[in-house]
Amino acid sequence: MESTKTRIITDTILYIWLIPMACFALLPVIWLFFTAIKPPGEIFVFPPELFPRDPQWGNFATTWNSSNFPRWFYNTAFITVCVVIGQLLTSSMAAFSFSRLRYKARNTIFLAYLGTMMIPIQVTLIPTFILITRMGWQNSYQALILPGMFSAFGTFLLRQFFMTIPLELDEAARIDGASHFRIYASIIMPLSKTALVTLGVLAFLSTWNAFLWPLVVVNSDNMRTLTLGLVTFRGMFTADWNLIMAATVISIIPILATYLAAQKYFIEGVAMSSIKG
Repeated sequence: MESTKTRIITDTILYIWLIPMACFALLPVIWLFFTAIKPPGEIFVFPPELFPRDPQWGNFATTWNSSNFPRWFYNTAFITVCVVIGQLLTSSMAAFSFSRLRYKARNTIFLAYLGTMMIPIQVTLIPTFILITRMGWQNSYQALILPGMFSAFGTFLLRQFFMTIPLELDEAARIDGASHFRIYASIIMPLSKTALVTLGVLAFLSTWNAFLWPLVVVNSDNMRTLTLGLVTFRGMFTADWNLIMAATVISIIPILATYLAAQKYFIEGVAMSSIKG
């Protein structure tokens, strides 16, 4: 009885602390949304007002129909889906090799591959750009998709999870005549749903919000992504801040929807991937 009362008191104190912190963390998002439906004259009033006096819900339609916004949205969605699928395939295959197969210098190769995570993206930016240009892929989907399909972090994350799966399952499958690929596709992958969803969410977030690499390889309006397109709403001397905020709200809706849909698997995947090293 005493332990139950103590737990209730502890949980109450914890929630009293967490709820204001959550509201504080959500404040920028709330401000973003209400700014998106404000008319231009209410954005910079002083003292600042959170709620608009005359909500302009048409700002979202204006944003969507202005410039080339639907094309930018399509480009971002298409590139993101391709990168996520590519990362899941390449990272899972590499992780299967590093965790389930036995061959000479396996751990050395894995450590060398893992070491590439310490190289800043700015160091590899110019060599990658030169390679893409010589292949004739500049300003194309190939340039925006292929470099992001390979991830050392994704390989590390999945390897850690694969190592928690008992090796006895592989041995039993080999006795039944299963090949390495059959073990990978029929045993390891179905048991790794949480880790795959975790990697998929992380890849989705990083690709959807990517700015530097698209800025380097894209030079036409039709190939722009959302992050590049948002820049066009700001002119040299003026900026339509309400339209910028409306465009930002539209662009973060897929991110929120993806995270909320995969939240359960995401948390489980992060927890399970850290169990065994």
